[in-house]
Amino acid sequence: MSYKENLKYIKAFVFDVDGVFTDGGVYLMPGGHMCRVMSVLDGYAVVKAIKEDYLIGVITGGNDPDVKHRIHYLGIQDYYPKSPDKSLDYEHFKAKYGLSDDEILMMGDDIPDIRIMEVAKIAACPKNAVPEVKDVSHYISPVEGGKGAVRDVIEQVMKVQGKWTEDNTKSV
Repeated sequence: MSYKENLKYIKAFVFDVDGVFTDGGVYLMPGGHMCRVMSVLDGYAVVKAIKEDYLIGVITGGNDPDVKHRIHYLGIQDYYPKSPDKSLDYEHFKAKYGLSDDEILMMGDDIPDIRIMEVAKIAACPKNAVPEVKDVSHYISPVEGGKGAVRDVIEQVMKVQGKWTEDNTKSV
C-alpha cells in the first residue's frame, strides 16, 4: 500500500528538531552559544495545521532555549526537550490525546528517531536523513531538513484531507 493512501488517517504529527526543522547545522557563536536556522516554510505549515486542529508534538534530544521559543511561537504546545528516550515521550503524547499509532505521521532524520518511526502509521524523513532512517521510512521527502521538509508532509496530509486552502495565516 502506498503511504499516500494512509494520509487520510493522520490526525497528528511528531517531529524531531535537528535535521528536520533545521538542516542539522549548528553555528558556533562567541561565548559557546549555538545558533540554528529554521525555515519559515515549515513555520507557515505548522501554524496552518494547528488552525485546522491537527496535533503536533516535537521530541528532541536537545534543550536549546531559542528552539523552545520558536516551537512555542509557532503554537506547538507539546514540546519534549532533552528526551533521553523518545519512545517514552511519544507514548505520553499519544496517551494525552487518546491517539493511536495509526493516526500519527512521524518525521525523523537520525537513529534516535527510528523506534518511533517503526510504530507510527507513516514514517517520513527529509532527503538528507541517514541511511538507517531512510530504510524504515514510508516516505522520503525530496526536500532537505530545515528547507521545507516539515511543510512537505503537512501540506500533503492537509491536501488529501481537503484542508489546505488559501488563508491569511500569520507570517512566521
